[in-house]
Amino acid sequence: MSSTASGKNGTWRNWGGNVAARPAREVTPASVEELTEAVRRAAEDGLKVKAVGSGHSFTSIAATDGVLIRPQLLTGIRNIDREAGTVTVEAGTPLKRLNMALAREGLSLTNMGDIMEQTVSGATSTGTHGTGRDSASIAAQIRGLELVTADGSVLTCSEKENPDVFAAARIGLGALGIVTAITFAVEPIFLLTAREEPMTFDRVTSSFDELWAENEHFEFYWFPHTGNTNTKRNNRSAGPERPVGQLKGWFEDEFLSNGVFQVANWVGRAVPAAIPTIAQISSKALSARTYTDIPYKVFTSPRRVRFVEMEYAVPREAVVATLRELKATVDQSPLRISFPVEVRTAPADDITLSTASGRDTAYIAVHMFQGTPYQAYFTAAERIFTAHEGRPHWGKVHTRDAEYFAGVYPRFGEFTALRDRLDPERRFQNDYLRRVLGS
Repeated sequence: MSSTASGKNGTWRNWGGNVAARPAREVTPASVEELTEAVRRAAEDGLKVKAVGSGHSFTSIAATDGVLIRPQLLTGIRNIDREAGTVTVEAGTPLKRLNMALAREGLSLTNMGDIMEQTVSGATSTGTHGTGRDSASIAAQIRGLELVTADGSVLTCSEKENPDVFAAARIGLGALGIVTAITFAVEPIFLLTAREEPMTFDRVTSSFDELWAENEHFEFYWFPHTGNTNTKRNNRSAGPERPVGQLKGWFEDEFLSNGVFQVANWVGRAVPAAIPTIAQISSKALSARTYTDIPYKVFTSPRRVRFVEMEYAVPREAVVATLRELKATVDQSPLRISFPVEVRTAPADDITLSTASGRDTAYIAVHMFQGTPYQAYFTAAERIFTAHEGRPHWGKVHTRDAEYFAGVYPRFGEFTALRDRLDPERRFQNDYLRRVLGS
C-alpha cells in the first residue's frame, strides 16, 4: 500500500479544474484489507476519509483535508455469472476498461452515460446516467455491492442482504462508506443503430413527447443563441454492424467536436461578443449520420474540451417548459454561452437519493468552457430548475443544501438515518456532505 502526495505541492484537483484540496495523506490500497486498515488508521489519527475516482465530479464531493483514498489498484473483473446475468467488478475499474472487457466476453451493460473515463464506483456513487425511455442510470443496474464502513467492517449488500443499505448505497455519495466492489446486471451484447440529425429547437420541443416515446434512447443538444439543436436517437438493431468510418469518425468526433470546438471556445473566451456567431456556425457544422455498432461505441464519445457543468433533473413532463424558460432567459440577457445545452431522460427508479427516485425524469445540463466565468449563467439556470422542483446531479455544480433536498426527496430522512447508523462519527464527512446532508 502506497501513501504519496497528490499533485503539485500535495494538491489534488478535479478534471474540471474548479475544485482543489490538500489531503494530509494519500493512500492507494492494493486490497480490501489494506483499505480497511487505512480507514482504521485514519480513525486513530482523527482524520476524515474520502475516496476519489477519476475526478470527473464538478462538486467537492471527493475533496478532503484528511486521507484521500485512490482506488486505482482495486481494478478488474472478479467474477462473471452468465447464468445470473451479472458481473462483479472492483470499484476502481474505469468504465472504459469494464465496457471493453465485457465486449470481449460478448456482454454489455443495458445503458450507460456518454463518457467512460470515470471509475465504476465514482460514476455510480454520484448518480451518473445516460438517456433512456425504459432503461435507467448505471446505478440502477447494480445487483450487489461491497462496502467498507466507518468501523472498518465490510458489508455485502443486495436486495436480500442488508437491503436497507443496498437501497441507499447504490448512490451513496461516499457518505455511507467506501465501495470496494460492484455487481452489475449485464446482458448478451447487442447492436444499436444511432441516428444523429439536426432539428430546430421549436420542432424538437413541440415533438418531444413523440420523440421520447418512439425511441429507446433519445437526447438532444441545443446551441444557445440559435434556434438549432442536434438530436440523437439510439435503438436496438438486428444489424448488420455498420460503424462510423474511421476517417469520418475522426473528422466529426475528434476534429470538429473536439479540435475545432476547442479553438472556437478559446476564441469565445477571448472575445465573448463573437460567441453568437460562432454558435450559429457550430450548430450547422455536423450533418446527419446513421451508424450501427455495439453499445459502448454508440452511447459514449470522447470529451477532450474541458468545461464546468451544472445539471438538474426535473419531472419529465416539465422539461419543455423548463427548457423554453432557459432559452428565453439566455435570449434576453447579456450572457454569452459557447457550450450546447444537453437534454436526456430516465425512467423512475427506487434508489433513495437517485435524481430519478420515484419519478420519470428529464435532465438539462448547462456547461461553460473551463476558465470562463460561469456563476451568472448557472445562477440564472438554477433559479429556473429549482422552480420546477429540480434535483441537481450530485457530482455537478449547484448551491442547494440539506433543507432543499429534504423537500424534493421524499426518502431523504431514510438516507440520513442510515448514515447516522453507519457513520455516527462522520468519518466520511467533508464540507460538501455537511452542506447537502446536514451535520
